[in-house]
Amino acid sequence: MTRTRIRYVIEPVAAEVLADVRRTGHDASGQPAERCCAEGGEPLRCCLRDAAPGEPLMLFGYAPPLPPGPYREVGPIFAHAVDCPGPADVTAYPPDWLGRPQVLRAYDRRGRIVGGRRHDGDDPEAVVAELLADPAVDRLHSRNVVHGCYMFTVVRG
Repeated sequence: MTRTRIRYVIEPVAAEVLADVRRTGHDASGQPAERCCAEGGEPLRCCLRDAAPGEPLMLFGYAPPLPPGPYREVGPIFAHAVDCPGPADVTAYPPDWLGRPQVLRAYDRRGRIVGGRRHDGDDPEAVVAELLADPAVDRLHSRNVVHGCYMFTVVRG
C-alpha cells in the first residue's frame, strides 16, 4: 500500500525564547532557570536530540505555542545553556527520538484539543500524517508519555 506523505515542519523552541531565557535567567513564569550539567539522555528542545554527558544545560518552564486560553500550560524542558545550531532537519521526525513512545496532541486554531494519539515510536510519521489529515487540526504537540513534558510542535509544511 502506498502512503501519501503529508509535508510537515517540526518546530523546536523558538530561538528568541531561548535567547531571552539565557539572557534574563528567567522562564515563562518568571522563575529562575536552573543551570546544570547533562547526565546524558536529557531531551533537548533547542536542537531536538538527546544531550551527551557533560553538556551545559538549562532547565526551565516553557509555555508551548498556543493562543491564550485554558489549554495553554507551562511545563519543564531542557535546552542548551548556550547557543546551538538547532536541529539538522525540521522536515523529518527527530532521528534521536525514533523508537521513543510519545503522545501527539492535536489542537485547532483556537488552541483547543481536538484529538490525539499515542505512538510507540516505530512509525511516528504515519501518526503525524493521520492527525494532520484532519482539516480541523492546526498543530500537534509531541509530549513525553511518562512525564507529559512538551517535546516539539508539528505544523503542516
